[in-house]
Amino acid sequence: MSRTKVDEELEVTELTFADDPDRANVVARVRRFKASWIELGEALFDVKRSGRFTGWGYDSFEAYTKRELRLKPDTVDKLLGSFSFLRKRAPEVLERDGVARAIPSYQAIDFLRRAEESEEAPKEAVAELRKRVIDEGAGLPQLTKQFRDVVFPPTADERKDRDKNAIVNTATRLRDLLQETRAVPRHVAVEVRTALNTMLDVLSVDQAAE
Repeated sequence: MSRTKVDEELEVTELTFADDPDRANVVARVRRFKASWIELGEALFDVKRSGRFTGWGYDSFEAYTKRELRLKPDTVDKLLGSFSFLRKRAPEVLERDGVARAIPSYQAIDFLRRAEESEEAPKEAVAELRKRVIDEGAGLPQLTKQFRDVVFPPTADERKDRDKNAIVNTATRLRDLLQETRAVPRHVAVEVRTALNTMLDVLSVDQAAE
């Protein structure tokens, strides 16, 4: 597999700080991020708690992770939140080797963390979600499909927006298909396309008004 530009840059950064083992070690863990996110989460947790980044010339932890480690703030937040969650709520996962027992992804752990912190999520659903994440190692796409609307019930406005987007996408595809197809009589296709255009215009005006 070819190396990315970011990986090459991080290798240079790691070598640059070879005389500062703590600093170089964090960069090394970023390079192994996909293989073991827990190692990186632990290192970030330690660096943030100790404030060691100030001695490395950064005014804030956020500046350090963005500039030196090239990590997005959202990724850092999820890594820290997921690692902290495991330390408090499922420390046994931290002892896994990733081979005999799989380590759940940080995205899945973050999903579980937010569900357990939610006051609206049904307890039975959260318990089942925890089993799927901790015991079975289910991935985020599976979890989202099975649990999202249960543990994070959408508001009326969110459901309306979701329905509206689905209608727009479906109507647009159908309109474009009717322009090219010969599967239906031409006059029918024209009538339906006209109606679809009218509906799409109305939805567009509604979105603009909001």
